[in-house]
Amino acid sequence: MSASASEDRLTLDQQVCFSLTLADRRVVAVYRPFLEPLGLTHPQYLVMVALWEHAPLPMRELGRRLVLDSGTLSPLVRRLEAAGLVSREKGADERSLTVALTPAGVALRERARSVPGNVLRRLGLSDERLSALHEALNEVIEASNATRAE
Repeated sequence: MSASASEDRLTLDQQVCFSLTLADRRVVAVYRPFLEPLGLTHPQYLVMVALWEHAPLPMRELGRRLVLDSGTLSPLVRRLEAAGLVSREKGADERSLTVALTPAGVALRERARSVPGNVLRRLGLSDERLSALHEALNEVIEASNATRAE
């Protein structure tokens, strides 16, 4: 091997994808104890956050906002509907579904208000560090979107 170990990018600790995957798993694990009392998994929480911000939403728009295909989103919405948090209604063209919050789904927002702050405290990150991380992740997302378009 001609490259020194410090120059070798083909090592696990040099892989951005590994760091992102590990960070994802660890951060989702931090959310878990705050979401369990709400009866939500992390993916369900993200659906609810999108709906608390924009409900009602056509299923297609909800999937676009969450970057989820219908095969992933539909079971999440069905479970939230079974829990009494959302309802699905046929859209104007009969082929589309609109997802709306039920009164229980609206009420859950108040209980979920503490989740972001609790996660932030558990991670021990300042608002500034979290904002910088969020900005860097958005740059990575944008760069990967540009790469996919090519």
